[in-house]
Amino acid sequence: MLIGDFARLGQVSVRMLRHYDAIGLLTPASVDASSSYRSYSPEQLSVLNRIVALKDLGLTLEQVGHVLADRIGVQELNGMLRLRRSELEDEMRAAGIRLAAVESRLRMIEKEHDMPTDYVVKQVPAVRLAAVSATVDPAEIGQHVEPMFVRVQSALQSAGASLATPMATYAEAEDGMDVVVGYAHEGTPPTGLEAVDLPSANAVCGVHLGPMDRIRESWQALHRWLVDNGYEYAGASRELYVRAESQDQQDWVTELQQPVRQK
Repeated sequence: MLIGDFARLGQVSVRMLRHYDAIGLLTPASVDASSSYRSYSPEQLSVLNRIVALKDLGLTLEQVGHVLADRIGVQELNGMLRLRRSELEDEMRAAGIRLAAVESRLRMIEKEHDMPTDYVVKQVPAVRLAAVSATVDPAEIGQHVEPMFVRVQSALQSAGASLATPMATYAEAEDGMDVVVGYAHEGTPPTGLEAVDLPSANAVCGVHLGPMDRIRESWQALHRWLVDNGYEYAGASRELYVRAESQDQQDWVTELQQPVRQK
């Protein structure tokens, strides 16, 4: 097969085939001595398919050459594909979270001169959580909280414990944000979880309705209100997830609780 026909069969460009030949990745089956026309065997299509698949998986052409030299099989290629798919899905989720954060920040800018007043200062009760904790980059909180909750849920369900009262706390740390997620749980927590006691506190409280990718806006508005009204922070921010069942989060209800003291 002439190079044009082989390119059409393999759904690549002639230029790309010439490049693969130049670097020794896929050499023609024969080259006419007088015309220098390259000819390929249909059997070489399997090699071309592997090159394209591996390149699309993110490997460099040098890495592709090493893999081909190891004569990788279809089963191994499928394994690499599944791994790459998982990596790309994680990247897409992370990109979506970052985009939502930018959109949220723009909405904050648009609302800079709005002064909401629907907050109440009240005593929130003490609660013990069966929880997990981590210090994370504040910009990546959305990527960590859900997996942390899944971990806690799994441990509590295995122990037959209640999942009635989910909560999370957030506190600024030197190297990120200290995050605690868990469920109200009296007594000793199941293996793999820690007991976190939240004391009773005087707190400014508000309500966030809807998806969590907009909750930063609600928190910023609440923080502005408490500063403008002569309060200062007296503990980690708390979120009590009053209703959090639907997958799209449109009907979620989250109570924001910020422990404070009067200046």
